[in-house]
Amino acid sequence: MKIGYARVSSLGQSLDTQIEKLEAAGCEKIFQEKKSGASTRKREAVNAALEFCREGDVLVITKLDRLARSMFDLQSIVATLERKKADLVVLDQKIDTTTPTGRLTFHLLGAVAEFERDLINERRNEGTQRAKEKGVRFGRKPKLSESQVAELQAAYRAGESPKDLMQRFGVSKATFYRYCPKGISDE
Repeated sequence: MKIGYARVSSLGQSLDTQIEKLEAAGCEKIFQEKKSGASTRKREAVNAALEFCREGDVLVITKLDRLARSMFDLQSIVATLERKKADLVVLDQKIDTTTPTGRLTFHLLGAVAEFERDLINERRNEGTQRAKEKGVRFGRKPKLSESQVAELQAAYRAGESPKDLMQRFGVSKATFYRYCPKGISDE
């Protein structure tokens, strides 16, 4: 069975052209939605179309960007289709995973995108390392200053209760015990 999927980003846009192309391609069922393509998680129609696909079905779209905007989402969708033994056809870009040439084209595009993502990750990691070497600290700022930690630990050693100290310093139980591990009062 050929299953169509059509999407536009905003309510003011029309799905008519995509639906006409999908019907002309022989789609028996067409899922449609007017949502941003940023992520597939919040797009009910694309998820319903993938759920509907069965072995031997073909998911048909007009353009690749109608299905997914990120290579991660696209690869996830294709992995779902492969797991279900269904294929993908992209009408305007002439990609058809039902043919050997179409599968090759799709996988070449996927390999290039994965290579690009790896390069982006490598550059990000290099930037993070350089920032750390320059003294940039990542993550949340510590809840207490060094002097407050010393004061907290001294009060705990002096016998003040953990509950009173948590309240006085405004820290959670986990934060308190990170600063004052059990046994610190014995020192």
